[in-house]
Amino acid sequence: MGAGLGLGAAVARGTTRFVEPLLFQTSPRDPATFLGVAAIVGLVALAASAIPAWRAASTRPTDALRAD
Repeated sequence: MGAGLGLGAAVARGTTRFVEPLLFQTSPRDPATFLGVAAIVGLVALAASAIPAWRAASTRPTDALRAD
């Protein structure tokens, strides 16, 4: 997950010149914005993987095998 966030931040940093005309009253290289977006994406990725893992861990293996 950390590698994906790092690669995404690098690509976003490289493409800021294309987005700059669309921004008003903020810098495209604002560190607080970059960290905030990375934190939100990281939390969503964690939730998206933790919820199905928790549900799978709470299922008994014999029940899962009988259902198939």
